[in-house]
Amino acid sequence: MTVESKTPDTGAASGMRSLSRAIQVFEQLQRYEHPQRLNQIAKDCGMSSPTTLRILRVLLDSGLVSQTDKNYRIGPAVLPAARVFLEADPLPRSARPILEQLAQSTGLTASLYTRLGFERVLVERVVGAASLGYELPQGRRLPLTVGAAGKILLAGLDEEQLGEVISLAVQLGYESEDLTLEDLRRRLPAADEDYAYSEDERATGVVSVAVAVPSRNGGATESIALTAPVHSSSRDDLAARVPELRHAARRLADLLASTMY
Repeated sequence: MTVESKTPDTGAASGMRSLSRAIQVFEQLQRYEHPQRLNQIAKDCGMSSPTTLRILRVLLDSGLVSQTDKNYRIGPAVLPAARVFLEADPLPRSARPILEQLAQSTGLTASLYTRLGFERVLVERVVGAASLGYELPQGRRLPLTVGAAGKILLAGLDEEQLGEVISLAVQLGYESEDLTLEDLRRRLPAADEDYAYSEDERATGVVSVAVAVPSRNGGATESIALTAPVHSSSRDDLAARVPELRHAARRLADLLASTMY
């Protein structure tokens, strides 16, 4: 009997490549607001349709993806994982009372974001007295390049890292191909500012200010933001709230440190 020879790492490398592709497809489905067809998913992932279909079938079998007619969307198997995270993870549990107090004292909507690679995701939000006129669901993937809560997480990155952020933002359709490093730097806080401000960036008619949550490990991965309708708060109004944001961010950092997050 002839035994096919192959290096010990070949199977492992192939398995990791398959896993990486499956995660890529799963993450892309999270970015869609509506179910998508196979060809669109394959195009957005830069994969062939047959490869994408094989991955979707595996995800369908596990309940991570659902199919209606010829469209695919995130499936119900994500709900148990989301419940465990929201109920047991120190980040949302510690942030909730801090955001509630912040929203009550300011009348503004208080939100916590965490960085996922070169994107950010809404972890927790408490709506203030001033309605924003729209809802942003927990778990929504958002760009880092627009919005105060994203930009503050870019403030300490070097040129190479910012270049990677731009590349992925263009690839995912968050930014146009003509976005330059200089353009992005003009959006970010000045060197002497520890907060970011945005107006009509990610959502029209909305202004926001954000600070980073201090991290023991160097680069910040979480930010806290206050958001209001543009007609009710000016830049100066939001800048005046920065001390409260800093205090809330330090409180959250201390709580996370005590739980060895």
